[in-house]
This record gives sequence, C-alpha cells and structure tokens, in this order.
Amino acid sequence: MTISRVLALTLTALTLSAAPSSAAAPALDWHPCGIPGQECADLSVPLSYGDPGGPQVTLAVSRLAGTDPEARRGTLLVIPGGPGGSGVKRLSQQGEALRRELGSAYDLVSFDPRGVGASSRARCELPGEDRHLVTLRSWPAADGGIAENVERARRTAQACADNGGPLLRSLSTLNEARDIDRLRAALGEEKLSAYGVSYGTYVGAVYAQKYPARTDRWVLDSNDDPNPRKVARGWLANMAVGAEARFPDFAAWAADPARGNLRLAERPEQVRELFLSLAADLDRQPRATTTPGVPLTGNRLRQAMQTVLYNDTSFPQLALLMRQAMDPAATPVLTPDVAGPMPDEDAAITMAVICNDVRWPNSVPAYERSVAENRARYPLTAGMPANITPCSFWKDAPTEKPVRITGEGPSNVLMVQFRRDPATPYAGALKLRSALGDRARMVTVEGGGHGVYLGQHPCADRLVTRYLVTGERPARDVVCD
Repeated sequence: MTISRVLALTLTALTLSAAPSSAAAPALDWHPCGIPGQECADLSVPLSYGDPGGPQVTLAVSRLAGTDPEARRGTLLVIPGGPGGSGVKRLSQQGEALRRELGSAYDLVSFDPRGVGASSRARCELPGEDRHLVTLRSWPAADGGIAENVERARRTAQACADNGGPLLRSLSTLNEARDIDRLRAALGEEKLSAYGVSYGTYVGAVYAQKYPARTDRWVLDSNDDPNPRKVARGWLANMAVGAEARFPDFAAWAADPARGNLRLAERPEQVRELFLSLAADLDRQPRATTTPGVPLTGNRLRQAMQTVLYNDTSFPQLALLMRQAMDPAATPVLTPDVAGPMPDEDAAITMAVICNDVRWPNSVPAYERSVAENRARYPLTAGMPANITPCSFWKDAPTEKPVRITGEGPSNVLMVQFRRDPATPYAGALKLRSALGDRARMVTVEGGGHGVYLGQHPCADRLVTRYLVTGERPARDVVCD
C-alpha cells in the first residue's frame, strides 16, 4: 500500500453506512485446518466500507459442518465476546457441545473479528506492564488516586495513535456487523441464525437492527446495556453493581463447612469483611508471588475476584489465593490472566473498539470525583468501574454514531440472562429487553455467573435449544429457578 493511499484512508471516514456490506462477497474456499472436525477459510472484507474496492483485510473463518443435509435448516453464527474474543477459538471449545445439543440443524460457523487472532491483526506496540489486565482495567491507587491511571491512559492512547494505523481506526461494532453481513453473503445464506455471548450480544443486537430481514433465529446470552450515549462506558460502570450482586454467591460458598481447608469464615458476611480487609492489607504491603516481579497487590486480588465471579467452578481459585495471602509461610500463586500481560493485539482491539464506538469524557477532575464516590458506594471494585481509560485521550473521533436499538423488525430474538451476572449485569439486560420490545423474549436464570447456555442449566438450555431447533419460542418472558 502506498503512503499516499494510507494518508487518504487516514483522512477519510473509515466506515460509511451508505455502502452495502455484502456487495460482491466472494464464496468461501473451505479447507482442512488444525482444528479437529472443522474446516477453515479466509474472507476478504473492505478496510473501509466507504471504499469497498480499496484495501482489504482478512477474516479467519471456521466451520463445523452438519452431517445430515436433510436435517439442515441453515447456518448458526457464533458471535464472539470481548471485544477481542476469537470466534475460531470459541467454536473449537464449544462446537461439539453445540452439535450434541442441536444435531445437524445447522452448520456451525464463527470467525475472528478484524484485528483478532488469525485475522489481520491490529497492534499498539504497548509495553508489557501496560498490557496487564490489572492496568488495562484502570484500578485506582491504594489511596484512591488516579494520577498513574491518567498517565498510563495518555501513554496508551498515544501508542495506539502512533502504531495502530488504518486497521486500528477501522475497528468498531458497526464494522463488525458489516463484516458479519459480508460473511452471510459469502456463505450463500439469505438469513443467518446467531448465538452471541457477552459483547457478542451487542454485536448481535446491532446486526439485527441494521439488517433485520437477514436474521432468522437470534439468541443473545449475557446481555450488554445498549445505551447509545455510553456504550462500553456504561458496561464498565455496571461492573460495580455486578460484583456487589454476585459476590454473596462466593461468600456463601466460602462459608460452607463442606469447603474444608478452603472455608474462609463461619458466615457469608464475614467472608466479605475478610476480602475487603485482605485487599486493604495488600494495598499497603503486597506479597511476593511465584511469578517473578509480579506481586499480589490489593488490585490484583480484586481483579482475580472479578474474574472468578464469572463461574462457580472458579470459586476455589479465589479461596485458595486468599488463604495463601493470609499465610506468611505460603507464596501466593496467580492465575495466568492475572499474572501475565495480554497479547498486544488483544489489548489493542479491546481498546480500539470501545474507543472508536463513542466519544468518552476527558475531564480528569470529574473522574477523580466519580472514582471517590464509586469506591465509597461499591467497595469490592474500589472505584475501577468509574475510572479513566485510554478512550478519554483517544486521538481519533468516532466516525459514526452508535446504533440505537429499537423494536423495529421481526420478533425472533431470545435473550438468556443470569440474575446475578458480574460482567453484564441484569439491569443492563433489562434495558436491552426494553429496547427490543416485542422483538424479544427473555429467559432469566435465578443464579449467578456469566454465560448461561450450555452451562448445565437445564431449564434455560432446554428453552434455547428448542427455539434454535424448532423455532418454538416462549410466548412471554420466563424465569428459570
């Protein structure tokens, strides 16, 4: 690509809604790949849908084809979460479970979004210390100060501006929806069915809003708040409420005498007090861990807590880490997601999508006030959900307005949601349910975690599977005990 071409793209809006996303989409050339039972292909999509004949980026696509052509009704697209999640990886993890549940009703297809995994990758060239989850999430200092967060946010935004190039500037939820429609056309499908999880629910909702006539059976699991004024800023803020709603599940588990050596207290409320006290102690005096140069700080304990709350099966990890932190003779062991840096491309796409989707406020004093209020109200997350991020200093303004989700379109969406979800809280899911109106029905599971379907919740699994296989959807919203 010539320098003049790059400059032209840089100065031109990268995503224009007027251009049809599926124009001249080539058929996919499937071939065996290193994923057992699956086929892979590459799909070229425009870097800019305002210039569909210009530079292209490559999306990695994978398929687990149905084995009974007579039973086939179409393609089920697995929309990955994130932003920054790999659909190819997710299909390799969940494909066989989906096949057992759905039979041969669908070819199961997923993809790595632009910038991710085996697709054309985006990079910011961030140093390792700035790619740790505990720094990307902008946890405040032990005293609640955010000066270090502000400095890192400025540094990160500048690095992405200097090194990201046109690809990084093209990353957005709207462009992912357009890429999906390009994929639909390449698959030869008039309509797609979909199963989106977490951020994939927002992508799915945006696609269903933009291309309603091209949706068949649409399942959204663990749902994001669609507020078009905030988008990811609202998702981050909701994490404070989510942690407070979900932590009692861990506390009850850790107070159960059946936990043996992992029992932390006699009563659940004591587990909460212990966690807050331990985090404060680690703020003042971090503990060395088995990972050289990576101490267990109060914020790493909080980040570990937030991750563990996604699934009950992870509760022993947090209980063990707390036990180790309280034992002077023990050396705490951090899980890889807490101990090590994220790959540069993962960090880049996560930030680029949320920063490119909508403009974020940039008043440092306003963030200082918000963090102080948030720490007092939601002590488990210590102000992180209200803190500043690189988006406040992002160099490129969003080129398009976020999509407003409405009830216009076919009534073909089935939402499924935990009552106590730490990452995409119930209140946000209710806002999406309200926005979709009669387009949707919602299945609420009386439990906690993130990601319902295929997670051993028979009532919800049965309702989702029945809808995808037969088209029979609940007549009204349902609560599963």
